[in-house]
Amino acid sequence: MSNNYHTDNSETQSRYYRNGPDHTHGEIIDFVQVRRRFDFTSIEIGRWVTRIERERAAGLFFDALCDLMLILQGPESLISLRGSLSLQYGIGGRLGVSAHYNPATRTFALAKNAGPGSIAHEWFHAFDHYIAAKSIVGNSMTQAGTRTFASRAWLNNAATVAHPLNDLLFDCFKAILLDESGKEPSPLFMASAAADSQLNTLYYSQPEELCARAFEAFVQDAIIKNGFLVKGTKASKEAELGLYPQGEQRLQINAAFRRYFRTLGAALHQQN
Repeated sequence: MSNNYHTDNSETQSRYYRNGPDHTHGEIIDFVQVRRRFDFTSIEIGRWVTRIERERAAGLFFDALCDLMLILQGPESLISLRGSLSLQYGIGGRLGVSAHYNPATRTFALAKNAGPGSIAHEWFHAFDHYIAAKSIVGNSMTQAGTRTFASRAWLNNAATVAHPLNDLLFDCFKAILLDESGKEPSPLFMASAAADSQLNTLYYSQPEELCARAFEAFVQDAIIKNGFLVKGTKASKEAELGLYPQGEQRLQINAAFRRYFRTLGAALHQQN
């Protein structure tokens, strides 16, 4: 394994630790290749992103997405959600927000200077939104709206689509959102609700946010490490507040995600 981003900026390399395999084989990567490899709907780059910044970012994105594909044991179509997902880099954004997912346009956006490390979180938002149509019964989806997330719909007892893969997905939600009895809020939920109460907001305890942070922890705990893909689930202010899974719950969540994505990846590989 190598730590090779193929960039001439040593600071950039050191900022984003990586121990994954060499996906580029010495080739300089651009965003055209990123789009073609994963079949994204579109990739838009902000007007203030310089040529050098664009080249560096393309290599970082490429490695991060290839690493995520290996961690999830799935094909490229999983990463782009069957070609339905778009990417933006260095465009617009919201004040104080380094990255976000827009369900209306199925777009994942990363800020130029503040977004790295957020890919895993925002990708799971995109997946959570995409998979709702596959796992939640049509009438429930109509009531919840087309922008709903599967995690939120499941917690709200929406009617679900019977399928072995969906059962494994709901096992993930259960491990994240509920305690071992399956009847009370999980330790992660309780810590997140406490943080929201202290901040007088409703953010950390939303089911889609809980699940995205749990997914981050799962990705960071993988053998392949990539700081551009994910960071901060073990050593950060949020981690100290218990906003990422800890202890036995973290192990259970990781095991549930591993079973789900291994099974999903195998099914997608057979279809390709």
